Amino acid sequence: MPAELTMPQLSDTMTEGTLVKWNKNIGDAVKQGEEIADVETDKATMPMEAFEGGTLAVQLVKEGGKVPVGGVVGIIALKGEDLAKIKTQYAGGATPVTSSATAPVAVQAPSPPAPSPSVSSPSPAASSTPQASAAASSTAPSTPAPAKPQAAEGRVVASPLAKRVAADMGVDLTKLVGTGPNGRIVQKDVLEASEAKPVAAVAASPTVAKAPKAELPARVASGQVEKIELTKMRQVIAQRLQQSKQQLPHFYEAIDIDMSAAVELRKKLLAAFEKSEGIRVSIGDIIAKAVASALRIVPQLNSTFDEKTNTISRHGDVNLGMAVALPDGLIVPVLRNIDQMGIKEIRVRSADLVDRARAQRLKKDEMSGATFTVSNLGTMGIREFSAIVNPPEVGILAIGASDDRAVVRNGQIVIRNVMTVTLSADHRVIDGAVAATYLTTLKSLLEEPAMMLA
Repeated sequence: MPAELTMPQLSDTMTEGTLVKWNKNIGDAVKQGEEIADVETDKATMPMEAFEGGTLAVQLVKEGGKVPVGGVVGIIALKGEDLAKIKTQYAGGATPVTSSATAPVAVQAPSPPAPSPSVSSPSPAASSTPQASAAASSTAPSTPAPAKPQAAEGRVVASPLAKRVAADMGVDLTKLVGTGPNGRIVQKDVLEASEAKPVAAVAASPTVAKAPKAELPARVASGQVEKIELTKMRQVIAQRLQQSKQQLPHFYEAIDIDMSAAVELRKKLLAAFEKSEGIRVSIGDIIAKAVASALRIVPQLNSTFDEKTNTISRHGDVNLGMAVALPDGLIVPVLRNIDQMGIKEIRVRSADLVDRARAQRLKKDEMSGATFTVSNLGTMGIREFSAIVNPPEVGILAIGASDDRAVVRNGQIVIRNVMTVTLSADHRVIDGAVAATYLTTLKSLLEEPAMMLA
C-alpha cells in the first residue's frame, strides 16, 4: 500500500504550511529521512522529511500550495508497487491544492501531531524585541526568481542573504563571480570565497563582528502611499510581542560591566584556537558562557511560567535563545545545554546555528525550548536598550556595545572597556532583588572570567 506524505507540524504554533519547493521529482527514489520538500511555516522555511522510503509517485500539491497540518501533499510508492497504477489511482481520487491564491482544498488528513511541549523562543542578535515566537522570514521562496544581470555600471547583483553573509565574513562581493541565475551572487559563492581567504588578523576592537548594514527599501514616489502586507513572520511578531507587553508586568534593570578582563581572555583564546583550528572566538561567545553560568547560580531566571496552571518550571538545563536578524524580522535559534559547553564549543555550535538560521534551514527543535534569551545589538553600536520578554520565559537580556569609556577607579578617571546590559523580567515570577542578584553575578563572572571555571 502506498504511503501518504502528509504536512508535518514543523513548529508548535503551525496550523498550515505552504509547500515552497519540491526537492524530488515524480519518479525519483526517496530515502527515509531525506528532505523531500521545503515548507514555509509561521516561523521559517524548513525542510520536510520523508517518513517512508520508496519512489515519489504523485505530487498532490503544486509549489506555492497551502495545506493544513496533516493534509496529504504527495504519495510515495513502496518497494515493488506499480508506479503507473498509483498515478492513475490518485489522479482521479484526490484533489490537489493548486496555489496559495486558491482556497485550501479539503484533503483527508490524519489528526495533526500534538504540539511540542517545548517552549517557543526567539535568539544572537538583532532586534530590541527578539521573541522566540518571531520566526523565519516567509517571504523569500526557496527558488529565487531570475535576477537581472550584473549592471554595466558595476552594481553588484547578489541575493540579500549573500550580502548579509558577505558583510559578516568580510568578503568583497565585487570580486566574486555569481553562479546564480543570470550571474547573481548567492550564499554558496560567498561561503566558497570565505573558505579561500587567509585567516584575518586579530581585530583590536572587542566587538563580536561587524554587523551587516540594513538594506534600505526603494523610496516611495512623492504623493504616493505604499501598502505592505505583513508576512507570516511579522504577524507572529506583532501578535506575540503585543500580547507579552500587554499581559506581562515587565520591569527592567541595567548594569555596567568592565569587559577588560574578558577582552584579554579573548586575545588568549584567539591565539590558542584561530591559527591551529580556524576557530575565531568572539566576545559574544564569552558573554554567552557567562550568561549561562550565571543562570546556573541564579536559577530563578532559568524558568518558564505556565499561566493556565499558575506554575513555575525551573529548568535543570540552560537552553539559550539567540536573536538573529532576518530581512523581515528575526528568528531565534536555541543553543541547548550551553551551560555544559566550553567557550570553543559555544563558538562552533552557535556559528552553525546562526548560519543555518539565516539560510532558513533550522529544524523544529532548534527553534523551540529556550529557557532564557539574549539579544545583542552591541555589534551595531547600540550602547543600551530594553527587550520584551518572550513568554513563557521569564527573562531576556539586552546586550549593548562594549567600548572604551571614562570611568572612576580609586578616585582617578581612567579608560576602561565597558558594556551595559539590561535585564527585562516578568514581575509575576521574578522580583527586583533576584534580578539584581543575577546581574551582579553576571558582572562578577565577566570581570573575573576565571570564576566561570569554579
